Amino acid sequence: MTREAGSKAAAAGSRAALLGRAQALVEAIRERSDAAEEARRLPLETVELMRAEGLHRILQPGRHGGAEAHFAGMADIVETISRACCAAGWCLTQYCSHNCLLGYWPAEGQDEIWGPMPDAVVAGVLIPACGKARKVSGGWRVSGRWPFASGVYGADWFIAAALAENGDGPPIAQMHAVPFKDYQIIDTWHTAGLRGTGSADVAIEDCFVPESRALPIAKTKGGGDAPGCAVNGAALYKLPAFAMFSINQSVVALGLAQAAFDVYVEQARTRITRMSGKSIADYSTAQVKVAEADTAIKIARMLLHDACERGMAVAEKGEIAPMPLKTELRAKATMAGKLSADAVDLVFQLSGGAGLYNHNPISRAMRDMNCIRGHITQNWDVNASNHGRVLMGLPSADPAL
Repeated sequence: MTREAGSKAAAAGSRAALLGRAQALVEAIRERSDAAEEARRLPLETVELMRAEGLHRILQPGRHGGAEAHFAGMADIVETISRACCAAGWCLTQYCSHNCLLGYWPAEGQDEIWGPMPDAVVAGVLIPACGKARKVSGGWRVSGRWPFASGVYGADWFIAAALAENGDGPPIAQMHAVPFKDYQIIDTWHTAGLRGTGSADVAIEDCFVPESRALPIAKTKGGGDAPGCAVNGAALYKLPAFAMFSINQSVVALGLAQAAFDVYVEQARTRITRMSGKSIADYSTAQVKVAEADTAIKIARMLLHDACERGMAVAEKGEIAPMPLKTELRAKATMAGKLSADAVDLVFQLSGGAGLYNHNPISRAMRDMNCIRGHITQNWDVNASNHGRVLMGLPSADPAL
């Protein structure tokens, strides 16, 4: 399947089928993890494996062959792939979230993207301040430069958020879907962690985007107000999108934490300390930290699934989630990411000198997790303070919610 030729992909299948396919891909994706690290981007073979199995289509509208599944279906699939390769999980969660977002778009825009290529891979950066959109007849002229475009090397489309002209009023935050041929990838991705995600910069210069491929962020706040809800009746597209998408990043952190924990426990069961000749498993300090890491991971998973259930329950009623719930969803997902990071910290500390070597998966897990922490959805202080202020009767500080 190529960008030039498009494709006529089969329907993605059910949530259960997609999870089974993700589980079947674990070894193949794990085998390519080192290649992603070295190349600083996912191998195209990895992207095509996930595309062929339709994993990125878990949240895509059924009208175009997607699963339009419960949001927790995405969490399960992304966690599974992240256990195999954090970079692959990170890119996959972007592809899933952007396919979900496109379900809010006007029907004409969805048809233009998915009509010729129903299994299109979509990257994006949702930072409006990085670009500008000038109103013209029939649409917009978009220009800007966006950093952190995870998975963009394997993408067919890019969603560029920008500040759009609004007559005499202040500009509005708006998203624009741009095809591969209309943007430039700039290789800036030389980083301490998440190296395999290929999160390069994307530059767009005076690109025309029709009205049908533009959507104000304000139309994603939930309750069925989005134009795409006229053709996509599933509850998924009535979710408060930006309140939910912190879950996407946190499930990657969860999968990474589980993988690091599993590696450590396997090593520790047979590891003998060089100084004392004593089994690591016999040390009570190690036992306590292993139990703490295991419990942190399990609590993180519970928080993420609870957030999925709470968000979907409101959407299924066609209601707009109240602001305290929106900020709660962000806070819960961020706490899940924080707990996952704590678990990786614990097993890294327990690994001692052996954990310093690049060939040890725990070393990479520590570097990747520290970079995951830099994402705004993983910043506990930012998300917790906003939840706290809303609980105390103040307005939300996050306009996207």
